[in-house]
Amino acid sequence: MEQVRQGVFSTGARAISVPGRVNLIGEHIDYHGLDVLPMALERRVRVRFQPRNDARIHASSHNGYGQRGFDWTPALEPAAVGDWENYLRAAATTVAARWNPGLGIDADVDSDLPAAAGLSSSSALYAGFVLALLEANGIRAGFDELMDILPEGEQFVGTRGGGMDHAAVLGAVAGCALRVRFRPVRVEPVPVPPGWAFLVAHSMTTAHKSGGARDEYNARRTAGHTALQRLGLTSYQSADPADARRLESPLERDSYLHVTTERDRVEHAVRLMQTGDAEAFGAVLCASHDSLRDRLKVSCHALDQLVTAALAAGALGARLTGAGFGGCAVIFCRRHDRDAVRDRLKHSFYAGKPEFVESLHLIDAEAGAGALASLAPVE
Repeated sequence: MEQVRQGVFSTGARAISVPGRVNLIGEHIDYHGLDVLPMALERRVRVRFQPRNDARIHASSHNGYGQRGFDWTPALEPAAVGDWENYLRAAATTVAARWNPGLGIDADVDSDLPAAAGLSSSSALYAGFVLALLEANGIRAGFDELMDILPEGEQFVGTRGGGMDHAAVLGAVAGCALRVRFRPVRVEPVPVPPGWAFLVAHSMTTAHKSGGARDEYNARRTAGHTALQRLGLTSYQSADPADARRLESPLERDSYLHVTTERDRVEHAVRLMQTGDAEAFGAVLCASHDSLRDRLKVSCHALDQLVTAALAAGALGARLTGAGFGGCAVIFCRRHDRDAVRDRLKHSFYAGKPEFVESLHLIDAEAGAGALASLAPVE
């Protein structure tokens, strides 16, 4: 344990690097089985670990979250709501449910991903610990097998996602966005045109997904499912937006409208990325934000201000990304305009915000690779 505290590992230590992701478009629809278009980032959660000779799991964070440790027992209970230990416990529970592991780990965790920003830092941490526990026990699982267990396993924390985050952080291809299809999960790399660029900008408002915002997130999912049932439908794949008028509940009606129109925006965005139509792609991103704000009501004042400021700064499109209620916006512009857009945002939206740190809150979003190729001995 002292080795972890001091950041010192033996020769047999391993390293796993799991990217965050930014969802370019397709928000709040993956859990309805609809296609989404995320992109892995070069910002990552890094887990250095070595096996123990017992079933104890111990982890130390370099990002100010302290140390956590527990015995890997058959029936783990959640820790306190909002505690990062829950992601470690979720990983342990996920692995134990499928395999018969015997060894715990000592681990060091470091990350340059901002937390609670809609960039999947929590899913990256969870996936990193699943991979570390498997590796420590001599188990290698491929993409398909991991996608069978990770989305359900993270429900231990209390958030019922749909699998987009896990597919992106595991299976992304450098230089590409990733079209993720569900039931079953399939991924299709979509190359980012060379003249395109993305920024991820923090609204300076956070929404902790394992805390209060979790209930709001889950309420939107429930409303979408209920709307489908009331209309006598079994899938959103061919659902008609016009049928929304048959729904009496405003939340169900608006949720249904968002899901069906966002489904169509994803299809349109993929075609525009393939043809390189930057202006139209930007307009689709803006339409997505409008729907998230007005129909699903998962935006907030700070996010709306940020999107408006980005467009005024010369961006072609911008939208909230992630679950919403705070966190980040993804900003799309031409590559040769990116520096100017960034500078204008620093002097407009971020002016007078002393907590703003550019390296954390306004970052380039370059398309990175997924985690499965990251297993390597620590240098």
